[in-house]
Amino acid sequence: QLQLVESGGGLVQPGGSLRLSCAVSGFTLDAYGIGWFRQAPGKEREGVSCIGRGGISINFADSVKGRFTMSRDHAKNMVYLQMNSLKPEDTAVYYCAADRTLDARICTIVSDKGRYAYWGQGTQVTVSS
Repeated sequence: QLQLVESGGGLVQPGGSLRLSCAVSGFTLDAYGIGWFRQAPGKEREGVSCIGRGGISINFADSVKGRFTMSRDHAKNMVYLQMNSLKPEDTAVYYCAADRTLDARICTIVSDKGRYAYWGQGTQVTVSS
């Protein structure tokens, strides 16, 4: 069965960088889209970025454009979120999720469309001086 495990979170200073990893098991990475989401205490869950099945469709939230990048390692079934120029506002629990629907080729960072049925446990990112 499909399983996702996030790692790489931690404490970093403002302006620093961090790379999150999402290990996917159960199916080949090319079979589904992957989204990154985050949720800060007292805040709604926010879509961060996504990559669609096939890797053509990629989206980022306006709040992270120019600072975050997303990549895949097909051989390792890994998805990465490279976070640069981190701000305290980036502090949140970060989740990766898998989209296995027929619409997965075009990715979405809106999680309430029923596209993401598989979620990791989350990894904490804290940006603080």
